[in-house]
Amino acid sequence: MNVLKGLEPASVFRFFEEICGIPHGSGDTKRISDYCVQFAKERGLEVRQDEYNNVIILKQGTSGYENAAPVMLQGHIDMVCEKEAGCDIDFAKDGLRLRLENGIVTADGTTLGGDDGIAAAYMLAILDSDTIPHPPLECVLTVDEEIGMLGAAAMDMSDLRSRIMLNIDSEDEGFLLVSCAGGMTARCLVPVERASMSGTKAEIKVTGCMGGHSGTEINKGRANASMVLGEVLEAFRKEVPFRLVSVNGGLKDNAIPREAAAELVFADDAGAAGKIAALSDDLQKRFADTDPGIRIEYTAVPAGQSFGPMTEESTERVIRALKSLPNGVQKMSADIEGLVQTSLNLGIMKTEESQVSFAFSVRSSVEEEKQALRKELERVTASLGGTVEVQGEYPAWEYRKESPLRDLMVEVYTEQYGSAPVVQAIHAGVECGLFSGQLPGLDCVSFGPDMKDIHTPKESMDTESVRRTWDYLLEILRRLK
Repeated sequence: MNVLKGLEPASVFRFFEEICGIPHGSGDTKRISDYCVQFAKERGLEVRQDEYNNVIILKQGTSGYENAAPVMLQGHIDMVCEKEAGCDIDFAKDGLRLRLENGIVTADGTTLGGDDGIAAAYMLAILDSDTIPHPPLECVLTVDEEIGMLGAAAMDMSDLRSRIMLNIDSEDEGFLLVSCAGGMTARCLVPVERASMSGTKAEIKVTGCMGGHSGTEINKGRANASMVLGEVLEAFRKEVPFRLVSVNGGLKDNAIPREAAAELVFADDAGAAGKIAALSDDLQKRFADTDPGIRIEYTAVPAGQSFGPMTEESTERVIRALKSLPNGVQKMSADIEGLVQTSLNLGIMKTEESQVSFAFSVRSSVEEEKQALRKELERVTASLGGTVEVQGEYPAWEYRKESPLRDLMVEVYTEQYGSAPVVQAIHAGVECGLFSGQLPGLDCVSFGPDMKDIHTPKESMDTESVRRTWDYLLEILRRLK
């Protein structure tokens, strides 16, 4: 494509553009993994690829650094695949269509994958160079981070020597991340039964929500389209009796859903379109500040599609699930102002023939609170006759009071930028927790260049920030001697 040709650092943007040309959504990482392996083999570097598609590339220290302590550079090579309505990109076979305007990189109609393709681009550029001074490197590229850090959780870390780790998976330049929440994905499975019914079939759709990252943006008051749909269905059923056919919403459990839809059948529409319009007006007023584009769409659906209608009891059960399952911020930190301590997000709602599944991303920096939320989901789901499945559970990354790496990074940043960085903890999962749990004594910090609206089609990356962060990274490596 060469959209980014001419930008500096040239090697970083060249590798980033190559990465963007390879489909690499979560769960579809074989091609990008093989690309990294081939890169290493072409340069004579030692490389290991496991059965999950994680890749580790080793490079000896440069002259004068042969006996320095090894350093791990770490990031993930899967991306969240979200696109705008009408976008013809097929994430399974198409590369991204990059755009560059006023120093900002975006992708046409889709997520950009700067989270975390830029980490891989930084690593490949360093590994490709013969002139950058650095200690022995272990470049660790994991997969399926965006769907529960499954790659890191499955990785055999027993042969990793580094106890210094630079995680390049943050999106705010000038912020050093030193602690994060632990989490899990919990799927609440609610059974449904079906019975035939004649009548009008229609679709009610909540659309136009902002969405966003279910960790870093969970406290911004944005509408969760699936939870809003539950409110709409409850209010609408008081006016127009109906039976549900399906409810579906969201694509990723760690993204706040931007759209959700329900198919339903009723004997008499009784002015349904007008009632939906009134509910839509109410929503627009309620979310005017956080989700100004929110609206409810009402359309007729041809008969004979999808499943048959649910029974009255099952319809009530599904609506009750959407109204009674917890969602959003549950507790704020008492120690760090503005930090969410415990939350959960209904990310994926999906209807099958005999059940509806509600997949939540559960997060907490306090293990007891994380487990308490799990038990609450199990309690509510059991009251609805269902069960809960948990996967991708990962530990919190606890704050280290003594961290030579953090001290060095603060020192280098202050020298280069003229002001101190912000040292922070966040309410989002990063893989540092899994690595620190497996590698005793690991000293790690997460950082990265400026990116906005990650996990949405509006995702963008600042090229000047990429350049400054590159210079920062190289100076840190130079001093780790």
